[in-house]
Amino acid sequence: MNKRAVGTAYERQAGAYLLGQGYEILQYNYRCRQGEIDIVAKEGGYLVFVEVKYRRGQGSGAPAEAVNRKKQRAISRTALFYCLSHGYGGTTPCRFDVVSVLGEEVRVIKNAFEYAGP
Repeated sequence: MNKRAVGTAYERQAGAYLLGQGYEILQYNYRCRQGEIDIVAKEGGYLVFVEVKYRRGQGSGAPAEAVNRKKQRAISRTALFYCLSHGYGGTTPCRFDVVSVLGEEVRVIKNAFEYAGP
C-alpha cells in the first residue's frame, strides 16, 4: 500500500474508534488551500478538528509528538476556513484533538492544543 492508502486506513480506524466514543463524524479529509484536516466531528457540544497520527512502534517516537507547532498552525488556519465556509460563527465552541495510533493502541488526546493563529 502507498502512504496515502495507509493514512486513509488509519483515519478510518480512528473514525470508527471516535464513533464508539460518542463522536459524530462530519467529514474525513477536509482540504482547502490552507491545508487538510483528517477528521471533522462533533462531540459534547464541540466542533472537533482531529489530527490522526500513526506509528508502528516506539522507534520514531510517540505519534502525537509529530503534531508540532507548524502543524498546529496549519490545522488552526484550516479549521478557521472550515468554520467560515460552513456557517459556524465565532460562538461555536471548537477544539483540536489528536488520535494517536501506536501499533494496535488507539488513544484520543482531547484538546491537544489551542488555536495556533497565523
